[in-house]
Amino acid sequence: MTKAVFGIAQSIDQAEAIVNELKTAGFSNNDVSVLFPDKSTTRDFAHEKHTKAPEGAAIGGTVGLGTGAVLGWLAGIGSLAIPGVGPFIAAGPIMGALSGAAVGAATGSLTGALIGVGIPEYEAKRYEEKIRGGNALISVHTESSEERDRAKEIFERAHAEDISSTEEESVKT
Repeated sequence: MTKAVFGIAQSIDQAEAIVNELKTAGFSNNDVSVLFPDKSTTRDFAHEKHTKAPEGAAIGGTVGLGTGAVLGWLAGIGSLAIPGVGPFIAAGPIMGALSGAAVGAATGSLTGALIGVGIPEYEAKRYEEKIRGGNALISVHTESSEERDRAKEIFERAHAEDISSTEEESVKT
């Protein structure tokens, strides 16, 4: 069992800043996840479907240097649809966990999918509301109390909302 620290960024810019701080603090790109609504139809965020880390740099040409460099650093980035909920952009370990047919199709809700990746139901419901409202969920898998404290401090300095931590099962990538 590891622990994960979760927080809500109110904008993609804030999410990028948090991810950049996590990177600078030494967290692995395999331990950081981001999930937010896919607004590509409004051109708020362009993306490459089914990309992996080595191709993450390709995102930079489409959405600008900052977004490509920061989110492209994560282990994987791509779009996914959760039945009954809609399209999302996911990056990091959460991408593999949420894209599993058993999680998304069986739950029919973002809350159910988030519970499926180890977030307690109360938090998952609150996160779903925030994500549907256009915010981004960021999670960091941690192995020690020092890492948890460091991640929480980064979220707090960036003024993230709904910061919490929880025990979780290891995510298979």
